[in-house]
Amino acid sequence: MMSNDDSLSLDELNDRIAILEDNIRQLIEQAAAASGEQNEARIADRINQQNDELERLLKIRESRQKK
Repeated sequence: MMSNDDSLSLDELNDRIAILEDNIRQLIEQAAAASGEQNEARIADRINQQNDELERLLKIRESRQKK
């Protein structure tokens, strides 16, 4: 979680968003294949972290596009 995301170019922001979306997709696949509550809980936590970061970056991008 970078505090200087406001200094990213729109291309860099879009790249990070794409990476997060890919990470989330991969984590969902891992969760589907995972067995055991500990693994599932760990993956769910990671998905939540990635979703939070994705939402944060999407808000930054949206606010920039309104300028």
